[in-house]
Amino acid sequence: MPAQRTPPDEAATPERFSIDELSMLAGVTPRTVRYYIAEGLVERPVGEKRGAHYVRRHLEQLLLIRRWTDAGLSLERVRELLSGAPDDPAPRRAAPGSIEVWSRVTVADGLEIHVEPGRADLTPDQMRSLVRGISALYRQVRTSSTGEPSGSPAAIPSTNRENNDE
Repeated sequence: MPAQRTPPDEAATPERFSIDELSMLAGVTPRTVRYYIAEGLVERPVGEKRGAHYVRRHLEQLLLIRRWTDAGLSLERVRELLSGAPDDPAPRRAAPGSIEVWSRVTVADGLEIHVEPGRADLTPDQMRSLVRGISALYRQVRTSSTGEPSGSPAAIPSTNRENNDE
């Protein structure tokens, strides 16, 4: 019978963790660890039953998942990233019957933006930054380089003005 080889990362750091130690180090609950294992986001423990334990790679997996979820990514997106999906996925269409919560932000009278932060992969801080940036750009566009408000006749494109030469 061939001897089983220990993976290099386990040989270099022979640390063994119980589920309680692992969860404490990763900043999650043991229940969360079990859930992530059941969902296939984290590898199963090494060994069986009472001999089951966790090693450094389990901790690294949990810390990566925690970093992504703390950044506002859904577990579905985390699953995609763990399976090798590119960082910037192709836009996904909402499946018929799916429920999404869209944010409707009024920038100014007559100007709104509609965003679904989950599909846009935006954290709450990124959403606030986006709205501030759009508001600043709107103010910049409203004020021309000559200082005239955009509502003045000089700032309205000729295709929208009445032609008084006829």
